[in-house]
Amino acid sequence: MQSTEFNEKIIPLSSRLLRFACSFLNDKEDARDVVQDVLLKLWDSRNSLFRIENMESYAMRMVRNRCLDVLKSSRVVKGKPVKGDRSDFQEFADYDAYEWKDTTRMVMDLAGKLPEIQKSVIFLRDMEQMEFTEISAITGLNVNAVRVNLSRARKQVREELLKIWENENTRSQSIAAKIL
Repeated sequence: MQSTEFNEKIIPLSSRLLRFACSFLNDKEDARDVVQDVLLKLWDSRNSLFRIENMESYAMRMVRNRCLDVLKSSRVVKGKPVKGDRSDFQEFADYDAYEWKDTTRMVMDLAGKLPEIQKSVIFLRDMEQMEFTEISAITGLNVNAVRVNLSRARKQVREELLKIWENENTRSQSIAAKIL
């Protein structure tokens, strides 16, 4: 693979790889390091990349494996919330935008606490809009296992989010009862 072909096929994947790494590590700098490591490995092995059928899946799998290595070596997952882009909320009023952003942050935080495979599956499907076959290629799971893990991940996030909202509602009612 020549440098022009590498620039056309591999480099455009870097933003998607970075988002994927960020979903694992919750730290943009660590995620950038991981993506840079993966891109360097791909560059070093560029002469054998012609054997790879789906380059995107291959690169995503490399990022996933490198992220798992980073998490194992640190043994501590840094909990930084993912910051949303204000432009995503233009159609909402300011209050609605705040609520939407807050809920999105809570969902991302809850998804970040899932087991690694469920975290991967929910991110790839719901954030990156990948097909089940692509997720299967990245994670090494069969398509049915991907579907099961996605269902379990969504259910867990939904249940935890409902618990949070229920607790907030109960607290608001309690405060209102004391005031009134």
